[in-house]
Amino acid sequence: MTGHDEHEHEHDQASHSSEPLGGVDPAELRAVVDDLAAALRDYVDTAVGVRAEFGAHEADEDPRILALESRVAGLNASLYDLLHERLGLHSDLTGMTWDDEDEAAPHSRTDTFHLGFVVGPPQGTSDLSMDSVLGIVDDAGEEIAQRLIGSGFDVSEWGTSRGVPVVFDLDEEGDDE
Repeated sequence: MTGHDEHEHEHDQASHSSEPLGGVDPAELRAVVDDLAAALRDYVDTAVGVRAEFGAHEADEDPRILALESRVAGLNASLYDLLHERLGLHSDLTGMTWDDEDEAAPHSRTDTFHLGFVVGPPQGTSDLSMDSVLGIVDDAGEEIAQRLIGSGFDVSEWGTSRGVPVVFDLDEEGDDE
């Protein structure tokens, strides 16, 4: 269980009510944003310096980069928790989206969704191996695909893999929909 999950439902009732919330002092929220902005600036400065010393792969694994990524992630979590605690918001501030002017309208384009698991070996004696996990996940994937189809979604592809995400070719040049 992550720290986020532990705090998800421990909150002030006023911040999660259906009534408007007034009188919130944004100073503490802004302080976390300032810390996050400073950490991002440090990351950029460090990344430029590390890339001047090393190739891309080595730079990705450089301890200075990894430490700053951890710092940014922690500050993102702090901001999320504070927005949740003070305002009752479940903010998605760390997702990434690229706008493409040539893309179809959002309601007519496809998107990918991923569900991942970190699985350790069974505890005690078991007839199951780590290889059997793939079959279990595949069965669940089939059930999810059927539920989506039953709800009216068009599931054109789905897949199961071990160790790496399934990659789909989303080039839709041949589709006239």
